[in-house]
Amino acid sequence: MINIIDYEMGNLRSVEKAFEKLGFDARVSDKPEDIATADKVVLPGVGAFRDCINNLREGGFVEPLLAHVEAGKPLLGICVGMQMMFDESEEFGRHAGLGLIPGKVVRFPSGMVEGGERLKVPHMGWNNISLKKDSPIFSGVKDDSFVYFVHSYYCAAENVEDVAATCTYGDVEFCASLWRDNIMATQFHPEKSQDIGLQIFKNFGEL
Repeated sequence: MINIIDYEMGNLRSVEKAFEKLGFDARVSDKPEDIATADKVVLPGVGAFRDCINNLREGGFVEPLLAHVEAGKPLLGICVGMQMMFDESEEFGRHAGLGLIPGKVVRFPSGMVEGGERLKVPHMGWNNISLKKDSPIFSGVKDDSFVYFVHSYYCAAENVEDVAATCTYGDVEFCASLWRDNIMATQFHPEKSQDIGLQIFKNFGEL
């Protein structure tokens, strides 16, 4: 059973439908106690870090989520779901994250230029990733594959060994995916990344 946490911040149905299309038993649940009975957990996230982490805490999800990780069960974070795994974010002030991965979430600098054109923030659309580690979720995914991003803030990992893939926007090379033991995450949206995204979900589902 793959449990997709419903804390009112994420593309829940799109993620659920992707797993179901691949033949996996997946459920969207707003009940923290369901995490304990899940084989794998997906933590999606859309919106501001502050709102996401507050909803996660107020919904009572943090303790069972950390217990799931401590038990060695697979966890997949998506977009802000990945950002919340870090120590803190500077979005709309300073906000503590889950502290699973050392590092912080920072904003893309303003005024970035590429090819003589000013780059927009948020970083939105298709961009290629550079694979740095043989993360389980990247089995069958080629280096330099294109995936879909929507974000104004990015994760600056403290330890390079936690970075599974990077992406470059302007003059910033940022963490596009992380992997530490049973913790995996993507800054991009697999549910919007077509065949590559389905392959990532397939890999996670087969763990």
